[in-house]
Amino acid sequence: MAPTPAEHPYPAHWEADVVLRDGGTAHIRPITPADADRLVSFYERVSDESKYYRFFAPYPRLSDRDVHRFTHHDYVDRVGLAATVRGRFLATVRYDRVAPGSDVAEVAFLVEDAHQGRGLGSVLLEHVTAVARERGVRRFEAEVLPANGKMIKVFTDAGYSQRRSWEDGAVRLTLDLAPTAESLAVMRAREQRAEARSVQRLLAPRSVAVVGAGRRPGGAGRRVLAALLAAGFTGRLHAVNATLPPGTERLGGVPAHPSVRAIGEPVDLVVVAVPAGRVPGVVTDCGEAGVQGLVVLAAGHSTQEQRALVRTAREYGMRVVGPDAFGLLNTDPAVRLNASPAPALPPAGRTGLFTQSAAIGMAVLAELERRGAGLSTFVSAGNRADVSGNDLLQYWDEDPATGVALMYLESIGNPRKFTRLARRTAASGTPVVVVRGGRHSGGVPPHGHDVPQGVTPEATVSDLLRQAGVIEADTATELVDTGLLLAQQPLPAGARTAVIGNAEALGLVAYDACRAQGLTPLPPRGLGAAAGPDAYGAALAAALADPGTDAVVVTAVPAGAAAVVAEDPDSPDGPAPGPGRLAPALRAALDAAADTGPRKPVLVAHLGLDALAADLGGHGIPAYPSAERAVQALARAVRHAEWRARAADPGRVPVFDDVDEAAAARLLAAAAPASGTAALGQEATGRLLAAYGIHVPPTAPAPTPDAAAEAAARLGYPVALKTTAPHLRHRADLGGTRLDLATEDELRRAHAELTGRLGDAARLRPVVQRMAPRGVDTVVRATVDPGIGAVLSFGLAGPASELLGDVGHRLLPVSDRDAAGLVRSLRAAPMLFGWRGAGPVDTAALEQLLLRLGRLVEDHPAIASVDLEPVAVAREGATPLGATVRVAPPPPRPDLGPRRLRAY
Repeated sequence: MAPTPAEHPYPAHWEADVVLRDGGTAHIRPITPADADRLVSFYERVSDESKYYRFFAPYPRLSDRDVHRFTHHDYVDRVGLAATVRGRFLATVRYDRVAPGSDVAEVAFLVEDAHQGRGLGSVLLEHVTAVARERGVRRFEAEVLPANGKMIKVFTDAGYSQRRSWEDGAVRLTLDLAPTAESLAVMRAREQRAEARSVQRLLAPRSVAVVGAGRRPGGAGRRVLAALLAAGFTGRLHAVNATLPPGTERLGGVPAHPSVRAIGEPVDLVVVAVPAGRVPGVVTDCGEAGVQGLVVLAAGHSTQEQRALVRTAREYGMRVVGPDAFGLLNTDPAVRLNASPAPALPPAGRTGLFTQSAAIGMAVLAELERRGAGLSTFVSAGNRADVSGNDLLQYWDEDPATGVALMYLESIGNPRKFTRLARRTAASGTPVVVVRGGRHSGGVPPHGHDVPQGVTPEATVSDLLRQAGVIEADTATELVDTGLLLAQQPLPAGARTAVIGNAEALGLVAYDACRAQGLTPLPPRGLGAAAGPDAYGAALAAALADPGTDAVVVTAVPAGAAAVVAEDPDSPDGPAPGPGRLAPALRAALDAAADTGPRKPVLVAHLGLDALAADLGGHGIPAYPSAERAVQALARAVRHAEWRARAADPGRVPVFDDVDEAAAARLLAAAAPASGTAALGQEATGRLLAAYGIHVPPTAPAPTPDAAAEAAARLGYPVALKTTAPHLRHRADLGGTRLDLATEDELRRAHAELTGRLGDAARLRPVVQRMAPRGVDTVVRATVDPGIGAVLSFGLAGPASELLGDVGHRLLPVSDRDAAGLVRSLRAAPMLFGWRGAGPVDTAALEQLLLRLGRLVEDHPAIASVDLEPVAVAREGATPLGATVRVAPPPPRPDLGPRRLRAY
């Protein structure tokens, strides 16, 4: 076993669980002296050819001296890492600094032949590179034999800047370890493929065993076994029960066994349906049998027990769904997997569903089926100890069967990674719709540095989700409403909405709902109470052919037999047209329109026609029991289409020629504390901001009238006199600021009034500052959160942001489009653009300020927060009149580091 955290002489974060190219997992950790026997055993399993490639000569065995050298490291100049499963080494990597104090190190790999091709070399390179950078190594050098094409490919495909040369018959590679856009893209692409493959192995197993299948019907295990059989699972099934009487060969219609290991053939997925206390033994049994994934149904695990469960599973290379999971569904006809207690497999469709709550999952599945919608895949992860929503986003991003991803989340463990994956998935054509349970009750805990006043974790995460293209719904019902439209209909090209139907009242309700949701409704077209399917089809065809229409809302009420009476061939009046004919009529009009022009979304709002919903859903047309719900879903689709258009052109992150990054780095290196956070002094703050072209007008202390007058003469009139006492900062209502003081007499009177009204100067700490052009006062902040990342925030000074929370947020880095959107995202933004006859202010200068601040914080992770308040945005220019910068030891950036699974 690996040493415990208390024993190992290296940083704990050097250890990590990783997903490999084939979807299996491995543990990466530094090699220690206790690994001598493991190293020898590993080397014995490596082929002579691989040994030759590693040492450039026949090297059949390691000497005692070799073993000592390869297991004893100082973890500074010499570091060795191993990828392990069940404690066995699968691959190793080590670097040796070429000389003490040098920033160059030699690196070498060795991968067991049986595990080559699983991506071990590339993932070890990522981790050893991160360790080396942490220890001051800036370049790797490696000698590789020309015939060792696999290892050359590991280096050349990594995305780092590199050079290649020939020396003494070997290829000499030199890698610059500074991260590049290409290296980050390579790492994320490999992460996506590996994590998607790990989910694919869960959802498309070739064989499934149910552990805990009782001898009599009833109980979770037998229900899962029955569900697998009823769904027509295309692979092999096994029942496992440790209490089977001797000679029992079948249980519930499938082969029966006393343990997973006793099955005697490969098992890909095991559903664990035993009480929590028996789960650890089952996990070990599955690991020894080579199982790839587990679904743990049992609830009641403590945090410690849950961590032990995941730790054991990962030691064996298994992924875990749960505990407290409901299970997995895959409607692919080639799989037909229902590894859950649900009695039936839903019909196939384009909706993927992930939930943490089994109850919410079952309710959503039932609602989708009731409304005639199908499902592609479903994962109910329960406590989400291992497999999470991020894993499913990786899978759905490349799954052609999934057209929309629905997610019920009770927490977002890594918001930065989640928003990155959601943005990519949504931009590539699979919208992501999320309901977050507990979002208004502290569901997202704060991380790292303090969050500044006016910014809450909830507000920040919601803004970042919107920025990433995530569609947030407030309820599970809205989740289904939105998902139905996105799965069954195209995105609208705009907001112009036609309304047709057989009742004027419902048409007006739909019209008003469109106005309320920011859509542009056309005057409703009434068809009359007796309108039948043919009239509906003709009206829909006309609306779809209208170039001034982007979407159509069809309304229907039980106003006449033609709309509501089902076909009844036994009726004395003959078969009456009804919903059984309306759905195909609408579908025919849709198909005909698609042949002549771009597709447009169509949705139906009905009252009292529940039977119509499933029929329409079966024809690919979403139906809603109220106009308001239909229009709300359409409005979300319109906003998502607008986001998609913006995502196609995200803008440019500008490069500023006047930035002095080196000067800022030197200042921060001298000021950053060893722990905690500290505020930069006034002079250092001004110099730091000036290095990035952000200039704060200087201030001078004014403890007495004479000192104020002397300072004003030096700075130049007109000036402002203001207090800097913490209890008076940004409290204009208390009268702590005097503006536009044009003469010494005015300044002296103001000083006397200030101290006479608010207290002595020692307590007020008054300062004099040269007046800046006046305009609209705003607040600009940047805050670094290790979980979320660096966030830029903007609002108007005063009640708009402090009382009403009218603040916008963007995740760094920000592009020119991001900055412009941030300025315009406020409800109070019209005040910047000439509200009620006032002159517009210089928003271009404000956007430049936002971009410069974003660049400063992105370049220097030692910055914990920057607070510019107020920033006076005038007709020309934007001037920060106050600035506070806090610094701290740089936080870890897990989303920018080497690939790793979430820690248990």
